[in-house]
Amino acid sequence: MWTAIPPGHSYAPQLCRCRGAAASSACCKNLCAGEEKRVGTRTVVVGHRPVLETDAYVAQKFCDNRIVSSKYTLWNFLPKNLFEQFRRIANFYFLIIFLVQVIVDTPTSPVTSGLPLFFVITVTAIKQGYEDWLRHRADNEVNKSNVFIVENAKQVQKESEKIKVGDIVEVKADETFPCDLIFLASSSIDGTCYVTTASLDGESNFKTHYAVRDTTVLCTDEAIDTLTATIECEQPQPDLYKFVGRIIIYRSNQEPIARSLGPENLLLKGATLKNTKKIYGVAVYTGMETKMALNYQGKSQKRSAVEKSINAFLIVYLCILLSKATVCTTLKYVWQSNPFNDEPWYNEKTKKERETFKVLRMFTDFLSFMVLFNFIIPVSMYVTVEMQKFLGSFFISWDKEMYDEEIKEGALVNTSDLNEELGQVEYVFTDKTGTLTENSMEFIECCIDGHKYKDCISEVDGFSQTDGHQKCTKAEKSREELFLRALCLCHTVQINEADQVDGLIGRPECKYTYISSSPDEIALVKGAEKYGFTFLGLENDFMKIRNQKNETEMYQLLHVLNFDPVRRRMSVIVRTTTGKLLLFCKGADSSIFPRVQQEEIQQTKVHVDRNAMDGYRTLCVAFKELTQKEYDKIDRQLNEAKMALQDREEKMAKVFEDTEADMHLIGATAVEDRLQEQSAETIEALHAAGMKVWVLTGDKMETAKSTCYACRLFQTSTELLELTAKTVGESERKEDRLHELLMEYHKKLIQDAPKNRGGLKRSWTLSQEYGLIIDGSTLSLILNPSQDSSSSNYKNIFLQICLKCTAVLCCRMAPLQKAQIVRMVKNTKGSPITLSIGDGANDVSMILEAHVGIGIKGKEGRQASRNSDYAVPKFKHLRKLLLAHGHLYYVRIAHLVQYFFYKNLCFILPQFLYQFFCGFSQQPLYDAAYLTMYNICFTSLPILAYSLLEQHINIDTLTSDPQLYMKVSDNAMLQWRPFLYWTFLGAFEGLVFFFGVYFLFQNSSLEDNGKVFGNWTFGTIVFTVLVFTVTLKLALDTRFWTWMNHFVIWGSLAFYVFFSFFWGGVIWPFLKQQRMYFVFAHMLTSVSTWLAIILLIFISLFPEILLIVLKNIKEKNHQTGPFDLPMLVSYKRIENGYVKTEDAVTNLAERYPLGIL
Repeated sequence: MWTAIPPGHSYAPQLCRCRGAAASSACCKNLCAGEEKRVGTRTVVVGHRPVLETDAYVAQKFCDNRIVSSKYTLWNFLPKNLFEQFRRIANFYFLIIFLVQVIVDTPTSPVTSGLPLFFVITVTAIKQGYEDWLRHRADNEVNKSNVFIVENAKQVQKESEKIKVGDIVEVKADETFPCDLIFLASSSIDGTCYVTTASLDGESNFKTHYAVRDTTVLCTDEAIDTLTATIECEQPQPDLYKFVGRIIIYRSNQEPIARSLGPENLLLKGATLKNTKKIYGVAVYTGMETKMALNYQGKSQKRSAVEKSINAFLIVYLCILLSKATVCTTLKYVWQSNPFNDEPWYNEKTKKERETFKVLRMFTDFLSFMVLFNFIIPVSMYVTVEMQKFLGSFFISWDKEMYDEEIKEGALVNTSDLNEELGQVEYVFTDKTGTLTENSMEFIECCIDGHKYKDCISEVDGFSQTDGHQKCTKAEKSREELFLRALCLCHTVQINEADQVDGLIGRPECKYTYISSSPDEIALVKGAEKYGFTFLGLENDFMKIRNQKNETEMYQLLHVLNFDPVRRRMSVIVRTTTGKLLLFCKGADSSIFPRVQQEEIQQTKVHVDRNAMDGYRTLCVAFKELTQKEYDKIDRQLNEAKMALQDREEKMAKVFEDTEADMHLIGATAVEDRLQEQSAETIEALHAAGMKVWVLTGDKMETAKSTCYACRLFQTSTELLELTAKTVGESERKEDRLHELLMEYHKKLIQDAPKNRGGLKRSWTLSQEYGLIIDGSTLSLILNPSQDSSSSNYKNIFLQICLKCTAVLCCRMAPLQKAQIVRMVKNTKGSPITLSIGDGANDVSMILEAHVGIGIKGKEGRQASRNSDYAVPKFKHLRKLLLAHGHLYYVRIAHLVQYFFYKNLCFILPQFLYQFFCGFSQQPLYDAAYLTMYNICFTSLPILAYSLLEQHINIDTLTSDPQLYMKVSDNAMLQWRPFLYWTFLGAFEGLVFFFGVYFLFQNSSLEDNGKVFGNWTFGTIVFTVLVFTVTLKLALDTRFWTWMNHFVIWGSLAFYVFFSFFWGGVIWPFLKQQRMYFVFAHMLTSVSTWLAIILLIFISLFPEILLIVLKNIKEKNHQTGPFDLPMLVSYKRIENGYVKTEDAVTNLAERYPLGIL
């Protein structure tokens, strides 16, 4: 097995020599001058053996290795869970109401509000308790698993939770690392091991880790037990890819040896050992201090627009409640101003009542009315919304069309709180590489010293480039070979262990696999192989390549200056067999050109620009020869920087900057990254749905622009406006030029643009389509202007320009700049809903910043999908996720919220009206059982089923007609207009219920025998009409009937009838008053009652039925579509492709009519 040295790893000796072990503390201080006062580090004694035998070992206090992902324990579950639940305003409100009922003499039993509250609290507690029990069980599986610790040269089996920092742990093949370990030794002679980190970042490919060089020989229990060492490292932090530390090894009668430690030496908890028999490691971070545990501590909570609407509606209904209570309290005392009404002869006051202060009596009465009307606030709505979100999220995971056969995975929902937000997106921010493109690289061509090479011929002749039969000029043979060697040496590619690399020369037909964290590197190595230079792997710090003459060349790898997004380049320093020292560097043209001889640039730049225009990814290759003196200086500086515990990265970056200077340009490469399947169609659909798509990429402008044309972000008719280094210039007063361009574009797009007629919504496309291109350096000028420039308003002007453009391309973006762009748009007036989608670690910042974050399960690891709210296999799945799932989720939950407020208003308004006919005596209209079970049993399941299953438009139609998405844009169904409609509808039906029954009771005798019905019969008739009306209203709204809808709608009505017979058919011993005994059954013996119930239900639903009939008549006259589309009050008219906000009826609704409100 051949392996490559990891980035930043060096085999150059890093020694620190002192006078004996007694000077160990002085040794530590001298390792890195100026770090005596460092903070945020920890010292770990390996194997708990003190450095000096005369020293007593004092155990350090670190946390144990128990993983605790649970929130609760058996003892704190009840108080902690109750505290969390009562922090929700609605729950706390009902708790107060319940306490008022217990303390004050109120007209209704405390059970009426206590039982629904208890139900809500209990259901939520059971759900959270079950989820926490699952976490406890998972924790115990990990904490109680067996591990082997080396103590006194023997293996001791312990439970994982008993590992302490400093323990030497043995891990065998296919086992998971029980904590974060510093890799000391392995069964491999070269001190390497292979791990997969799928459970951490989703990357399933093998990663190579390296043991500390001086401990690789300690590969037995007896040998590893002889190690005396201390480790100094940073305190725990969550970044999986960063680690800074050093190990000091003490040997008897020898000077201590210090080695730097980096991420390549750290084995993370949760990773799995592969293709290595066993390893030894020392625990440095345990339990909740491991990087895995630190990464799983929750992200910041995102709140959807629906939640904000619910809170606003709650405030309105709370005001209605307070108004009702105030009106009734006032009118009660007006009524009682008449002495006969205040104290009739049949109901004289007690002495206590006469002596009570009037103000106190008024306050008590006010509270009593609050209790009587409190059901207008729907407490059960919160539970229903939570269940709808949780259960509804499974439909995304179960969607077979979003399953990818290639990776054998489907969509993933990381948070169900934002389902409805998917139907409200206005801005989509997308990465390019791996998101719009496949991130599957293919070597296309290269240029060497300005000569283009595209097709290979024989290995002996090397390159040639043909154009028909005419042979083109070539560079010198030595330059060609130097270029190919650079491609073979300047990378971190590994060769798969399963392949017999030693047989490659003798058996050229042998297959082998390259492995790398970057697809670009594999493409370049394979490109060199096509032209006769084959990378054979790495053995004992020597890289082997086979040249065009089938000869093996050996190069000693001295240092790897690893790639990072800031430098945008990587380098290697190698020594040839003749002793020559070479530095090879490859990177983006913007980072290479300033570091090479200026006269060499132009001939290569022409090819780079042309390749970028063709949509290829380009890299430039440079080299320089080092003298031994220069190398010694670089080696010393690198080792000093690597030994630093504080600011190691900054110090390394400075050394890299100094080293990668005064190079010579050899040539450039072009690699193709193909567009993902249906990415162009998806972007077109998003545009048609009224969304603006912005591409944020780190690629160069020409490459990104070409990709944007290919995926139809830019059309041929789009006029491009550029704010790049090319248009702004590099002069000292580039702020002035930027100001001119901003004012020019602002005048063109805003000042000279025709004004919108009729208040077009999302009318960012004018008669001429505009696209904006901006790069990272110009964006920095806009967001962070210099002190002396009068550019404080750059940001506002820039934002106005962006919002008027059809599409925006931001290239050369750093990850932080991507997040800044998203934040800037998110915080604009109106707070538009933003969505970010990407596949790599560099996209995490913008994914977390946006309202909705989508991760692509791509080839750059799973950091993006781990940090996202939703993860999909491909970019094309975004179309269905938004246009179908998002649209339906929003319509369902918006209808759920409006319906809850509507049915509770229908419920409480008759109770309010009843007070005018009972002397404001706080007499309840409904029985306590009906008050309690109305929201819990009689009306809860139908709306839950509706909110999970309703498809008012066929999913295929939603996906194929993107303009339908705009009909529910801008939280349309939860605006004040539809809210007022539902409120007036509830008020109308409440008036019909009460006064319809009231007029029925004008004839006091409803039976042939002259018997009269009482007040409980009156309330029961009202309640019966109420339950049937609100349930049948939902049935009228339902467009997608399933067996479950039928079951819950008709089942709920049947249950109400059964319960009423049962509740009134038994004398209940626990009730003081049997006021409902036989009331329901007796009520139904009257024909008048039957007729009244049926007639009132019809009158209440008549407006809905009339609306549907009118729409059906209109549909027959104007039918152009094969399906029904709901005519929602909040749906808006679309004119010329754009939504017109002042109209309630859409042109599309004329094509696809329906009446759902």
